[in-house]
Amino acid sequence: MVRGRHRSRDPQRRDLRGRDRRSASRTDARRQSAAERGCRRSQRGSAEGCACGRQTGPRAARSACCTACPSRSRRMSTTEGRPNFNGVPANKDFVAPSDSPVVHNLKKAGAIVIGLTNTPEFSFRGFTDNPLHGLTLNPWDPNITCGGSSGGAGSAVAAGIGTIAHGNDIGGSLRWPAHCNGVATIKPTQGRIPAFNGSATAERPMLAHLMSAQGPLARHVGDVRLALDVMSQADPRDPWWVPAPLAGPRPKGPIKVALARIPEDMDVDPSVRAALRQAADHLERSGYRVTEVDVPDIDGVWQTWCDIITNETVVMQEAGMLKVTSEDFHKAWGGMKTKANVLDLKAWMQATAARNGHIRAWQLFFEEYPVVLAPTTVKPTPGPRDDTVSADRVKEIFWGEIRFISAINVLGLPGAVVPVTLHDGKPIGVQLIAGRYREDLALDAAAAIEKRAGVLAHRLWETME
Repeated sequence: MVRGRHRSRDPQRRDLRGRDRRSASRTDARRQSAAERGCRRSQRGSAEGCACGRQTGPRAARSACCTACPSRSRRMSTTEGRPNFNGVPANKDFVAPSDSPVVHNLKKAGAIVIGLTNTPEFSFRGFTDNPLHGLTLNPWDPNITCGGSSGGAGSAVAAGIGTIAHGNDIGGSLRWPAHCNGVATIKPTQGRIPAFNGSATAERPMLAHLMSAQGPLARHVGDVRLALDVMSQADPRDPWWVPAPLAGPRPKGPIKVALARIPEDMDVDPSVRAALRQAADHLERSGYRVTEVDVPDIDGVWQTWCDIITNETVVMQEAGMLKVTSEDFHKAWGGMKTKANVLDLKAWMQATAARNGHIRAWQLFFEEYPVVLAPTTVKPTPGPRDDTVSADRVKEIFWGEIRFISAINVLGLPGAVVPVTLHDGKPIGVQLIAGRYREDLALDAAAAIEKRAGVLAHRLWETME
C-alpha cells in the first residue's frame, strides 16, 4: 500500500496478523512466529515510510520494494538470537550467533523477518516432519505432502503467512515444496546467492557447495524476482559467491523452449501431461516457440547427483546424523542410499569428472534452446509421510517421480517452478530451466505462464475465509 509518496505498512500489518493466526493452525508451517514482533517493528517504522522516488537506481528499487515485506526464514538458515535446531531435538537449545547472508541481505533491504519455518531433521528429507514440531500440513489438502525440505516455507507462503519465504535446494528443496503448495520459486545458479551457516561446526564438502543454492519462495513470480535480487547481494563469508549480472542479453527472435521429452521408464500421470501442455500453450501464446525434444541424458545426470551427494554424506556426516535422528529419518535416508552406487576414491573422482561433461552438454543444448520446460514430478503429489513407507517407495519417488528436479542440482543450473493448474483441488507446477546465471530467462518464462494461469494461492484463500 502506498500513502502519498510513502509506503504504508498498516494495512499489510493488520492482514498479516489475521492471516497468520488463521493459517498457522491449518498448516503448522510456522515454528516460532515473530509476526507480532514484526508487526510492532513495522508500526514503529511506518512513520519513516519509504521515500519512493528520493533515490534512483537498483539499490533504491530494492530498498523501496522490500520495505515492510514480511519474510520468513527456514530453520536451516541462521537468524541472530533465534533458535537454529534444524528439526533436531539435540539442537533445541542452540541460538544462532549471527544472521546468515540471506537474512542479512533481506534485513538490509528493509524486509521484516516474522518467523522461522519448519524443516525435516537436518533438512534431509523431501517431506517436512520432525520429532520437535511434528508434521507440517499442505494447506490445499492435509492428505498430501507440503514437500521438503523447505516444506514449512512453501506451506506458509501459500497460506498467506508472509510475502516471501527463504529456502535452500540441494536436491529439490525449493522446487518440490513450491510444486506441492502451488507457489513460485527459483533455485538459482550455484554461487548466485551467498550462503554461510555460522552455527555449523565444520565446513561442508566441496560438491555439497557446488550443488546447493539458496533461494526465495513467493506467491507471485514478481516477488520471487525481487527477492532474488535482494538475496544475491555480496557477502564476504561465502567464497563461492559470484558477482554475475541478474540479466543477460536477450536471445534473437522468438525464444525457443524445449519441452523435455520424458524418459519411457517414467510413468507419467495424465494430469501432469495436461499441465505441461497447458504451460506450453501459455508460452506459445506469449511469443515463445515450444518444441518437444530429448534433453541431454537426464538419467545419467540424476545418477551422478545421487552418487555424489550420497557418498559425500556417508563419509562426512552420516555417523553423526544417525546418532541424533529419528527412526523416520533412518528409513528415509536408508531408502535414498539404496539407489546410489558405493564409490571408492577413484570412482568418486570419476563421478565429479562426469559432472563436467554433463554441464557442458547442457550448456551446448541451451545454445539452441535457451529455456527447458520440464515436469517437477510425473505423478500426483504423494502422501505426507510416503518416504517412510519403504526403501522401494523412496526410490520410486526420487527416481521414478521427481527425477527432473534433483538432476538439475548437479548441473548447478537455475530452475524456476510456477503453478499452472489444479487437479482434484491440488496444485500442479512446472519447471523452467535455463543456462548458468540466466535466472532472468527462467523467470521470464515463469511470469508468462503465471500471467495466463493466474496466481493459485488466491483460490486457496477463498476456501480459508
